[in-house]
Amino acid sequence: MASENFEEFPKKDEKMIKKSTYNMLIIIVAIAIGIAIFFAGSYTTNLNSDKISQEELNEAIAKLELKILQNKLPSNQPIIELKISADNDPVIGNPNAPITIIEFSDFQCPFCARFHVETLPSIMNEYINDGQVKLVFRDFPIQSIHSNALAASVASECANEQGKFKEMHDILFENQKEWNNQNTDNAINTFIQYASDMGLEEEFNSCLKNAKYVEEIQKDLDDGRTYGITGTPGFFIGNDQIGFIELKGAQPFENFKKVIDSQLKN
Repeated sequence: MASENFEEFPKKDEKMIKKSTYNMLIIIVAIAIGIAIFFAGSYTTNLNSDKISQEELNEAIAKLELKILQNKLPSNQPIIELKISADNDPVIGNPNAPITIIEFSDFQCPFCARFHVETLPSIMNEYINDGQVKLVFRDFPIQSIHSNALAASVASECANEQGKFKEMHDILFENQKEWNNQNTDNAINTFIQYASDMGLEEEFNSCLKNAKYVEEIQKDLDDGRTYGITGTPGFFIGNDQIGFIELKGAQPFENFKKVIDSQLKN
């Protein structure tokens, strides 16, 4: 499941705070069994056809995840008791919205791009635009496998200085394939061109080239590890009063809707 919608942080010899629970093990085992059944069914019914497509596999996994999530929410879904801080990171939506989605994300992660291009627009339309939910974007660049991720995070923070975080956020994800394989110097020049196209002031260039927000981004990474984030994208949905529900990976809108609706009722 992880390889389909979740990009893991490479393992290190550092001590990490684990929050695995019995319920999560049940979910993982159930999904693994479901995928095995899916493959078995495909093998017996498609002996003379081509291999199943990636889209069919993704759809099957999404349906399994949704079915399991529906069976567990709202009463049995574990609530994260640890306070999840929004820090002072960029906010998409009404800052006073009752429910917060705190996302830990990597601009170069393909699964993060999938969420922001395919799922976030539905969340915007149904919850964020009318003030029920806000999204807080916290940086979790996996620099060891995404050489341009840190520069992209800095670019978004520099754009946020001039009130253009959402615009830079959108263009980075929508054009990820354009800068993904560039060397970092060329990627930085690409980000500067994006900033120019959206009318950002000259201060953006020095902010980006001087890596102004590296310490802030490192704080996001440190906090994410403290909360058990091991890859991207990772989400915590709720607030300090009712607690947070964790979702991992670029899950379909229906999974987010189920969690958000349950939290809005509390």
